[in-house]
Amino acid sequence: MTEHWYSEVSSAEVKQFRCLESGKAFAFKNSLIQHAVVHSRVKNFKCDECGKQFAWKKSLTKHLLIHSGVKNFKCDECGKQFTVKSTLTRHLLIHSGMKNFKCDECGKRFTRKGNLTRHLLIHSEVKNFKCDECGKKFTDKFNLTQHLLIHSGVKNFKCDECGKRFTQKGDLTKHLLIHSGVKNFKCDECGKQFTLKGVLTRHLLIHAGVKNFKCDECGKQFARKGVLNQHLLIHSGVKNFKCDECGRRFAQKGDLTKHLLIHSGVKNFKCDECGKQFTDKSNHTKHLLIHSGVKNFKCGECGKRFARKCVLTQHLLIHSGVKNFKCDECGRRFAQKGDLTKHLLIHSGVKNFKCGNISNIHKDTEVLSAEYMAKVEVLRNKASWNSTSEDDTDVARVRGNTSGIHGNADSPSYSQRAERFVTRLP
Repeated sequence: MTEHWYSEVSSAEVKQFRCLESGKAFAFKNSLIQHAVVHSRVKNFKCDECGKQFAWKKSLTKHLLIHSGVKNFKCDECGKQFTVKSTLTRHLLIHSGMKNFKCDECGKRFTRKGNLTRHLLIHSEVKNFKCDECGKKFTDKFNLTQHLLIHSGVKNFKCDECGKRFTQKGDLTKHLLIHSGVKNFKCDECGKQFTLKGVLTRHLLIHAGVKNFKCDECGKQFARKGVLNQHLLIHSGVKNFKCDECGRRFAQKGDLTKHLLIHSGVKNFKCDECGKQFTDKSNHTKHLLIHSGVKNFKCGECGKRFARKCVLTQHLLIHSGVKNFKCDECGRRFAQKGDLTKHLLIHSGVKNFKCGNISNIHKDTEVLSAEYMAKVEVLRNKASWNSTSEDDTDVARVRGNTSGIHGNADSPSYSQRAERFVTRLP
């Protein structure tokens, strides 16, 4: 072997022989020669269990301990066990808190140089390892190998608390933090706390307002690609998650989980303002916007304002003229599903709301107006509106908020006309 691939350093140094390929130094020339095999890419020693190949026999010998299941080296800090002592030594660096290897790109620090080297591939954006199942690409083989476990369907790591299973032990370890209740990572913007730093980092994208991932179907944008992928399931029409209670189906498992809370009847989130209770925290948070009085979403058509964007989106359907929800009983169509649901109560025949003392309602015209309008809406679906009788004139006045609501000196009082009209309702 020629000597151009290594150099001798000062004899004053402990490690005199340095590899020009990787820069690694050795105390003995023989050690350097053994190391050079790594760069030659020659791997003559193969594991019969998994097919993995090695450049040195001793590496294969160490590797075989993994398949034996024997782990004689235990960490006194966390109890984790290892097959070889060198792995335990590297592991102890985690508990020491020492991170001497820093990434010049993002400042992230690592306990081991190998981890830093793998991390640098992220910044290079070079992804040479591709999954044949889904086409996803990775910067290194290790991450690809871990990813392939997802497609295998094998989940050997089970949570003793809730029974959830995972393909990787690391995922189980992260999951266990949820049950611990420990949330050491806090958002300075809104005060929300998280169990993992990575989750906090993703959460901060919400406050940053950066949404680089756009849905080609509807134009909606997202801060994270994973959320976009989940959203795309809505457009696919595929709903693989079914509720055993009512048969309703969902595109995402998370939506099914939230839905099941409805059937449980458990409502742990209560509004301090009005006492209304909710099954999940997100609905409770949305509800609080009503009491805040803040309405940042304005309709460009009529100027009406809303506390939530989704409510504005539903409202815009009214102006679009599109009515996709049809009543099978009478054929009437609605722009919003909620309106159809309320309308169906008319056909059900159920009348849970009883009018009290009608003669006293005139004391509060707003209360009468609301109840009167509700009854008019019932009548509109049961009778013809083509006539021009006195009855229709009364109704028209109420619907149009004309002077007929309060009346004048020459016309019957509001309570009298209301009383006369309500008595004719079925």
